Amino acid sequence: MKAKFYIALLALAALYAPESLAQSDISKLDSNFAVEKVDGMPVVYRDALEAPFVLEGFPFWEKGKPLRRVPDSVTPENVSPGVFSLANHTSGGVIRFRTDAKVITIKASIRNRKMNMGHMPSTGSSGFDLFMDKDVYVKTVNPSHWQSEIPDPLIAPLKHSGDGKMHDYTLYLPLYNGVNKLEIGVSPDAKFEPPTPHKIKKPIVFYGSSITQGACASRTSMPYMALLCRDVDAPFVNLGFSGNARGEPKMAQVVASIDMSAFFLDYDHNARSAQELADTHEKFFKTVRKAHPNVPIIILSRTTCAREDRTAVIRKTYENAVKNGDKKVWFFDGRDLFKELPESILTVDGVHPNDIGFYLMYKNTLPALKKALGIKK
Repeated sequence: MKAKFYIALLALAALYAPESLAQSDISKLDSNFAVEKVDGMPVVYRDALEAPFVLEGFPFWEKGKPLRRVPDSVTPENVSPGVFSLANHTSGGVIRFRTDAKVITIKASIRNRKMNMGHMPSTGSSGFDLFMDKDVYVKTVNPSHWQSEIPDPLIAPLKHSGDGKMHDYTLYLPLYNGVNKLEIGVSPDAKFEPPTPHKIKKPIVFYGSSITQGACASRTSMPYMALLCRDVDAPFVNLGFSGNARGEPKMAQVVASIDMSAFFLDYDHNARSAQELADTHEKFFKTVRKAHPNVPIIILSRTTCAREDRTAVIRKTYENAVKNGDKKVWFFDGRDLFKELPESILTVDGVHPNDIGFYLMYKNTLPALKKALGIKK
């Protein structure tokens, strides 16, 4: 009798074993849960554009489409042609997530695998930076600048061993390159929670030149925009377009369409003449101000290679706004941001800030931003 019972039990186990095995090995059902090894460490990769990860810096992005910083309505016919191409660069983009994972890696497909800017390190142009709990630096991904081309996929460990506690993470995306696909790998047993909300809920928007895009920071987290927003704990949108920010009406409309907490207007370097500035600058300001009557607007002129006629045009936008009763506008003569140190040590080429230059831009605009946002400390 007992023997018959065990035989029946074994038969029953055999009948249900395949299904039980499939249920216990989720990777056979969903490839997203497949375990891989990076430097001998097991990780499970997930699409960084899907929950539980949170994408910031792309207010116009739609699921399934490439990462672009402008809406589809922006075309080579209504903006400087370079904007259409540079919009593919992920400057200002970040991925936020909260996990107890002890191991974190990335697997990325970079748009331009032969990117070589010469005067800007690949860690800034095409790399990634990971921060923990807002301002704790973890690691930079160097996309192998010395090789003939960036590997595809680019696989890199970001964290080898953690404490097993929940932490917030922020991954800064490349400044001068695009990302076709991005996955984040974590320990197979990792748990996730929603990232801690920002103190400032709405993004700070930046419009400007190559300096605004991030040239020539050594790392993706080092431009003044990232430094400011990390300090005040706010998301941000980077609409810097290297050599191509001309203050077009279309771009003013794009900026005005974003629900924001503050706006930085900084395209002096890209206007082709003082007259072009005069034709566009105040109009750009008024378009944004009309859509956002109570949003703080901070206006900057060039930090380097400044000219009085151009600075005068930008200052006039500010002065006219104040005369019209605008109490939420600030102006910085860019030269004042650099006056603490010799300009010779603040740039890589006499124009684009290095990390020290970006730090001074951050340090000297921060008090105005905090006042504008009502931050007392």
